[in-house]
Amino acid sequence: MIIKVGSFLSHAGAMEWGTGKVLEVSKAMATIGFSDGKSRKIAATHYSSLQMSDAASYSPPVKAAPAVKTASAPRKAKKKI
Repeated sequence: MIIKVGSFLSHAGAMEWGTGKVLEVSKAMATIGFSDGKSRKIAATHYSSLQMSDAASYSPPVKAAPAVKTASAPRKAKKKI
C-alpha cells in the first residue's frame, strides 16, 4: 500500500481509534491523526495493518475548551501586634 499525506486510513487492530488522516510520511514511518484526538506514528513495517477509509468517515478531533480558572477569595490580612 502506498501511503500519502492527506489519505484517510484506519488501523485494523485498533478500530476504536477511528479513521485517521495521514499528516506526515517518512521512509520509516507515517504520522496519522486519528478521530480519537491522538496522533500516532506507525512504522513502515506495520503498514499492512492499515486500511484505506472513506473521507466521510473521518471526524476531526474536537478540541477541548480551555479550562476557566476561578478566582480564589482574597486572603485575610494578618493582624499586627
